[in-house]
Amino acid sequence: MARSAKSPGRPDAKPGAEPGARPDTRPAGKPDTRRGAHARAATPRTKPAPVRLDELMAAAEDLFVRQGVEATTIDQIVAQAGVAKGTFYHYFSSKADVLAALRVKFSQGFLDRIDAAMAACAPDDGVARLQAWTRAGVQAYFDGYALHDVVFHDVNHPHRGAAERAAVLAQAEAMLRAGQQAGCWRLAQPALTAILLYHGMHGAVDDAIARGATDADALAASLIPPFLRLVGAPTAA
Repeated sequence: MARSAKSPGRPDAKPGAEPGARPDTRPAGKPDTRRGAHARAATPRTKPAPVRLDELMAAAEDLFVRQGVEATTIDQIVAQAGVAKGTFYHYFSSKADVLAALRVKFSQGFLDRIDAAMAACAPDDGVARLQAWTRAGVQAYFDGYALHDVVFHDVNHPHRGAAERAAVLAQAEAMLRAGQQAGCWRLAQPALTAILLYHGMHGAVDDAIARGATDADALAASLIPPFLRLVGAPTAA
């Protein structure tokens, strides 16, 4: 009888085993303790791109607010975010790019908060929507003034943030035009009125913060009557 080509006492390799690998002789159901098996199973997956980007921006925001843009280095940003420097340059070419991204983030968050507040009002209730615009805007500025001052206040760049301010003004103007269409008021220049409302609110918040005031609700309540008079709506509503 011909002898088998298999060496005596040497178990067959399990299906799927790599050529040359030490045979797996463990009983069925027992964990694989061979060298390298655990390391292969525990290899971490790369973080999704949106997560890495969020971590970079969060680190930059914290550093910019705490120590200023000029004093912050890219090395500090990547160290705090826990990513490689190459990851930074995958998304941004400079600190100025990060600053621009944070500016967009702040502005979009501001717009979203106001949209959500006005959406809770009846579409044809211009007075309620103006009140909601004021309350949400004041609260948003109070909550984010530190980042706001970093990304917008720079005397060397007077036009910085022009696109973002234009979006905020467009939102206010749309609110005023909707109120006018609903018969809540009559405005000869809705765009100019939006500018007055926006800068009035912005200036009032800046003044309150400079004085150490912290009550956003009280400030909003004090702004609503003059804002309603500005648009010609009843202040008692």
